[in-house]
Amino acid sequence: MKYLMTSAAALAFMAGAVQAEDVTLQLKWVTQAQFAGYYVAKDKGFYDEEGLNVTILPGGPDVAPTQVIAGGGADVVVDWMPSALAAREKGLPLVNIAQPFKSSGMMLTCLKESGVATPADFKGKTLGVWFGGNEYPFLNWMNKLGLKTDGTDVTVLKQGFNVDPLLQKQAACISTMTYNEYWQVIDAGVKPEDLVTFKYEDEGVATLEDGLYVLEDNLKDAAFDEKMVKFVRASMKGWKYAEANPDEAAMIVLENDETGAQTESHQKRMMGEVAKLTAGSNGALDEADYTRTVEALMSGGSDPVITKAPEGAWTHQITDKALQ
Repeated sequence: MKYLMTSAAALAFMAGAVQAEDVTLQLKWVTQAQFAGYYVAKDKGFYDEEGLNVTILPGGPDVAPTQVIAGGGADVVVDWMPSALAAREKGLPLVNIAQPFKSSGMMLTCLKESGVATPADFKGKTLGVWFGGNEYPFLNWMNKLGLKTDGTDVTVLKQGFNVDPLLQKQAACISTMTYNEYWQVIDAGVKPEDLVTFKYEDEGVATLEDGLYVLEDNLKDAAFDEKMVKFVRASMKGWKYAEANPDEAAMIVLENDETGAQTESHQKRMMGEVAKLTAGSNGALDEADYTRTVEALMSGGSDPVITKAPEGAWTHQITDKALQ
């Protein structure tokens, strides 16, 4: 009898495991504290509690989340809203289902010796810019300043995902994030007082960054819709835990870094900065933030990032359901 009961329990456990719903999440970049909320949700069992089996795919310089989801390689992706909006206008029907990042961490970091003290000093300078969808906020800013990016006013250096152009003085300014590349410059020996930084938030040109996106047609499936409700609920639980326990969250990220490239000190510092960007978000897409982003991307003069506001279900009530 004991054997039968044990076998029955084992079968019940196996049945429960089989019933877990699979979700594949594609990150925008490599494993780091920028994505701590998802790793925390997985490590702490928040996804398990929702009956989800979540696979987290790290990104990298050759990984475009929009291409991955278009090819069926992920159910949901982390991407910046400018990239997602541009992709939607080109025919990929992406929908924002959650917005964990409330604020932008993007900056231009400049060497003071280059003579850049205000945005007016950009003219005639070489500026390092990330591409692959990351260039849209920069292009919008330059359009707002009335600066052409074809070399007439500023020279755009296609920046790799490192800070070498600034260290080697190939550019007066480079793209950095408050939580990552800026600190790489500092760790390389450059003193903060020898730098001038321009935060996109402070310049009034910030656009929404890390959000969660799915394909619109998939949400017509009630089962998929419900699965995303569970995913968002568990993910935001992970994010709020990470905000409250940044050092622990950073260590969880390190445990999931299969490359061994990340360091404890850098990830703890990164998590502290990332927590400032997720603070104030419950996952719901704020209408004012969304409108600001759309208007910014449409205000590019003769070369706007998008030509019209998205039609159809650009935003979805996944988060509202998850918060109930």
